[in-house]
Amino acid sequence: MIKKISISILTMFGVGNSKYAPGTVASFITFLIFVFFYKLQVNILILIASVILIFIFSIYSIDKFKKSFSETDASEIVIDEFIGQSIPILTIYNFLQKNVLIDFIFYSFASFVLFRLFDITKPYPIGRIDKEMKNGFGVILDDIVAGIYSVIAFFFIMTLLNYA
Repeated sequence: MIKKISISILTMFGVGNSKYAPGTVASFITFLIFVFFYKLQVNILILIASVILIFIFSIYSIDKFKKSFSETDASEIVIDEFIGQSIPILTIYNFLQKNVLIDFIFYSFASFVLFRLFDITKPYPIGRIDKEMKNGFGVILDDIVAGIYSVIAFFFIMTLLNYA
């Protein structure tokens, strides 16, 4: 029972079984989930605490149930995309004025594009982490770094646009 629940969470309840681009699908669903949370005005501290708990649970579950997948960083495991995509979205969530849904959607979608760009191209050190850290922490860490890169790129682009 615990194994089944853990695998369901790691695959985002089957999203990871998508035939086409499961990581992108999972990231887009994450974007939609946070739009919903923003619309409800869920407290950011609750969201951050939830992502941290999912992070800890995911590291444990990946390591414990790695034999249930073809490899440690199997394409079916997409909870790492949820965690990585959450970083730029939560940053935007924190900086925007409340109840400006259209701005949140626009900026969060931009962060989705940036996150996918970094997660797919894997610039240093993301690629190195992906190749060398074959454990639960490594599976998630490369997406965390991609999320951090997305935040940096997002604010860099926004700064350039403000000065243009």
